[in-house]
Amino acid sequence: MVKRTTNRIRRFFERRFPERHVFVRTPDGEITGRVLTPRKQLLMACGVALLGAWCLLTTAGSVWGAVTSFTAERDVHRARASAERMNADLQARLDSAVARMTATSGSIDDLAHTVERRHAALTQVMTLFRGVDGAEQALEPTVSQDPDQSPVARLVSVQMDQERLITRAQTFADSRAERLRLAFRLAGLNPSAYAGSPDSLGGPLVEADDPEALATILDVDEAFAARIQAAADDLSEMRSLANTAERLPLARPATGVRQTSSFGVRFDPFSGRPAVHRGQDFAGPYMTPIRATAPGVVSFAGVRNGYGNTVEIDHGGGFKTRYAHLQGFNVTVGQRVAIGQRIGAMGSTGRSTGVHLHYEVWVDGRPQNPARFMRAGEYVQQAQE
Repeated sequence: MVKRTTNRIRRFFERRFPERHVFVRTPDGEITGRVLTPRKQLLMACGVALLGAWCLLTTAGSVWGAVTSFTAERDVHRARASAERMNADLQARLDSAVARMTATSGSIDDLAHTVERRHAALTQVMTLFRGVDGAEQALEPTVSQDPDQSPVARLVSVQMDQERLITRAQTFADSRAERLRLAFRLAGLNPSAYAGSPDSLGGPLVEADDPEALATILDVDEAFAARIQAAADDLSEMRSLANTAERLPLARPATGVRQTSSFGVRFDPFSGRPAVHRGQDFAGPYMTPIRATAPGVVSFAGVRNGYGNTVEIDHGGGFKTRYAHLQGFNVTVGQRVAIGQRIGAMGSTGRSTGVHLHYEVWVDGRPQNPARFMRAGEYVQQAQE
């Protein structure tokens, strides 16, 4: 039965790939012949199919990255436009509130207490933004009071300034968080798996289960409490993603070099046959400094078969990087390294055809495309600007 099935398969491929003869005339007029057996034709067809699949996957990845980037940028612009519309609405509410309060002067004490309670709640929110790059400039309080205004108008103006401040805080945190989420998606990672839990901030902003409970704790109106909670949630996610991003291999391993062979299927420079390339190659001058792409601990420093002089770094959380074909290295196993620290120099040791660096990124024991991580690193830099 097995032999019959095998013969059927063999006859099927022989019909599809019959033996062919190719004749080639040389410049000297000599004619030589080549025989393309069914086996050779099948191997050639498989090679073409693999190359086509690789081109298709590469194109699809590029298109997906462009679409993801465009979507995230569009969301950021929408958030900014929403904030501008809200500011215009606040100004209209200011004019309306001043008119109402002027007609009802007995409510000035209630308004003063509301402003004081909101100020206390905003103080807690602004404390959470302490230490975040760019937050101090983006959330600097504005003073829009007119010395000629009545006391009622001044209080209402302060209240509107508070509304604007919480709007800016929410927009700032949301736009930063969205850029970081995009960076993780570009690296092929699920941002929700690295966002952490919101209780990392602590305090009453996360002890309440809903805006109504938070409003009771802060002694402010529920609408204002909901906006404070939203800003705190976005800030919590932003800080969790930013802290995780600092430990991911998002930097470039060398500067002043060019990228050559990329991750995926390529023709092996030694055998000439299609083979899987599990990293990203960089070509540059001999002895170009090679640097750690993220903080971590050196897990290997020595010679690996085919890789030559190699350094491997464990960054924790299942992330590892490998730097191969080095001329030499200046780190030892167990040594803790910082991002950007020099770990070796570019060379051509091992299975190499020229001076270059072979760089790999591994996540949970599986090789990843280093180019995606480097592109994600560019977006992390944008999120911090």
